[in-house]
Amino acid sequence: MPDSTTVLKRLAVLLRAEREELLAGWRELVRGLPGAAGLDVPTLNDHVPDLIEELACQLEAACDPRKLPPPVTDNPVIHGKQRFEAGFDVGEVVAEYGLLRLCVQELAERRGLGFCGEAVRVVCRVIDDAIARAVETYVAYQSEETRRRREEHLAFVAHDLKTPLSAVDMAAKMLERDLPDESKAGRNRMLLETLRRNVGRLGALVKAVVREEARISADTEIVLRRREFDLWPLVQGLVYDLRPLASPAGTKLVNQVPEDLVVKADAPALSQVFQNLLSNAIKYAPGGRVTVTARRLEDGTVECRVADTGEGIEPARLSKVFEKGETDGRQGGTGLGLAIVRQVVEAHGGRVWAESEPGAGTTFLFTVPNA
Repeated sequence: MPDSTTVLKRLAVLLRAEREELLAGWRELVRGLPGAAGLDVPTLNDHVPDLIEELACQLEAACDPRKLPPPVTDNPVIHGKQRFEAGFDVGEVVAEYGLLRLCVQELAERRGLGFCGEAVRVVCRVIDDAIARAVETYVAYQSEETRRRREEHLAFVAHDLKTPLSAVDMAAKMLERDLPDESKAGRNRMLLETLRRNVGRLGALVKAVVREEARISADTEIVLRRREFDLWPLVQGLVYDLRPLASPAGTKLVNQVPEDLVVKADAPALSQVFQNLLSNAIKYAPGGRVTVTARRLEDGTVECRVADTGEGIEPARLSKVFEKGETDGRQGGTGLGLAIVRQVVEAHGGRVWAESEPGAGTTFLFTVPNA
């Protein structure tokens, strides 16, 4: 039975000499993890070849207690980030390191080395340290992603509250303007003041949230609940609700969706798409016309259009209008509305695009596949 120092030296030599065989066996086992199934060899290996070299160096250092062990690298920290981005779960990160430990043990035993004593302690120390640092990094990125998604979802919700809140505010102003003076006294006056005051408070809260969260640039996962429904009533309800915004600007909203057109989609999410497109068109088509149309294509996909007679969009901006934070700097806003539109449409499996010429209006188009 070779002594401990001999085992340490021979195992270090063995790890270097048969590294590729060791890696191949390890990859075969790791391919069984769901997160690793689609990774190419370089991505799957990541820092593991360097970790094997670190194992060999630590084994050699353990042969002489007077010799300082080599410094520990930051590769596991980088590995934790890589595995998070690759879609591993944290259990799979731990498992792949455990499989490497198993492969090292099996290699030693196949070559007649006793895998025990100091050799086991060195291998376990190095691999356990790599696990701890990789998992710490993974969890940190996971926590940040969760926070970021939650905050952006809040920003999207706040943004979508702006349009109906603006409609309520405008309706209240129109009501106060059109009521005869004798009807604005007593209880009615108190109700109007209460309405005006609380709409202002809600507006301030929504603006604060949107302003704070508009900086966020991550994508929020959308869970859809699809069902079949008539599209015309959904659009007509929005046209009715948005009239207080359109009327003061002299903008006419027209619903030309066929009354028998059925779409299979998430109704609240699709309403969100139309609401953002309509409110956007109202801003850019004062005194003009905004028309909603839709049709079914041969493959069953529904194609929807929101066209305005406004000033149009410059060609340089047309390809960027769906990016978060993209605005023209003149109409205000946070640049989230069209980003939300793209996100919801793509979650349905559709696509969205814009067609425009300066001075000739803009048409936003999107598709909803018959899922």
